[in-house]
Amino acid sequence: MDANRTPRDKDKSQGKERRKSSARKEKESTFQERVIQIRRVSKVVKGGKKLSFRAIVVVGNERGQVGVGVGKASDVIGAVRKGVADGKKHLIDVPLTKSNSIPHPINGDGGGAKVMMRPAAPGTGVIAGGAVRTVLELAGVRNILAKQLGSNNPLNNARAAVNALSTLRTFADVAEERGISIENLYA
Repeated sequence: MDANRTPRDKDKSQGKERRKSSARKEKESTFQERVIQIRRVSKVVKGGKKLSFRAIVVVGNERGQVGVGVGKASDVIGAVRKGVADGKKHLIDVPLTKSNSIPHPINGDGGGAKVMMRPAAPGTGVIAGGAVRTVLELAGVRNILAKQLGSNNPLNNARAAVNALSTLRTFADVAEERGISIENLYA
């Protein structure tokens, strides 16, 4: 059967394969990665100290999906790569309003860190600091007020932000849970 195929047919099939692989790459590349922290850590072993690197990475597509990952390796590039893979494993969906804000006020915690988030009017921007700001920007939130409370640790603050965003519920979800229509929910 392959003997009957002309070189032109082979070029067409290769073109289709290239388009499929490029479409797959585009889907994967829609996620952005931002490194929050790279820290050199050492472990004391029998022969002395073993140095490695820990990278905290936030992965998001700016359309309601975000994840925080941690990677450790003997070199920085390997640690970041592992952090990105870990972040993609722990993606959450964030419900956004029409004004690219959150539906209601929410608190989250992770370790010793607490994060308080409030929806904001269009044009406010992302008012948050440190790791929380990075998580919110990569989640696609454009108008929000957020405050870090307690710890200053970037990993715990990022996890607290993800914890808060994962517990958000839309009005439609609440109405469905209660078994009433959205109009009756407001009444």
